[in-house]
Amino acid sequence: MDDDSCAEVLAFWFPDGLARDEAALLRRAEWWFRGGADEEIIRRFPPLLERAERGELDHWAETPRSRLALIVVLDQFSRSVYRGSRRAFSNDPKARALALDGLACGQYAALEAPWEKTFFSLPLGHSEEREHLELVVALAEELAREVPVELRSWFEFSANQARGHRDVIARFGRHPHRNEVLGRRSTPEELEYLARGQLVHERPLPAGRRVDA
Repeated sequence: MDDDSCAEVLAFWFPDGLARDEAALLRRAEWWFRGGADEEIIRRFPPLLERAERGELDHWAETPRSRLALIVVLDQFSRSVYRGSRRAFSNDPKARALALDGLACGQYAALEAPWEKTFFSLPLGHSEEREHLELVVALAEELAREVPVELRSWFEFSANQARGHRDVIARFGRHPHRNEVLGRRSTPEELEYLARGQLVHERPLPAGRRVDA
């Protein structure tokens, strides 16, 4: 059952064909990062997320891709299921610990697909600790250098996003756009930043070189 659930998560999040061309990857990126997955996640995966939260799926951390599946459940599915509430961020510490441990034990390096590495390390990009942001910037820049040129625009964008989040943390020490939902009082400088509406996570995704991307 657990093996089936793990495979279901990976097949759902990383379908075949992402390496085919830039357009396929950019279409998936739009789905990943602009709420396209929300409806299906909310329909299919809340029970699995609850199991992950209770620690019942901790054994998924034993192999690189099953650890990746657990990270996706905790880091990404939480944001869909609990969108708009403080619970959207409640599983970040566990997802981040899984990512850091997976980097240290070689599981990140063992992954072959660059988009899998991106999501393995993404909890570090959601952190409010600058050292985590510096690390994810380095990882994203490395991926952008290594991927085939026909897929590079997405990974260069991803690296730029990581740098943007790092710069926000360097400036404010936290993500100001989370303040309201987390019950934190924004400083005047943060309010000015929010009023400009130029949030890093809302930057337009790359259009690529193809009309249908």
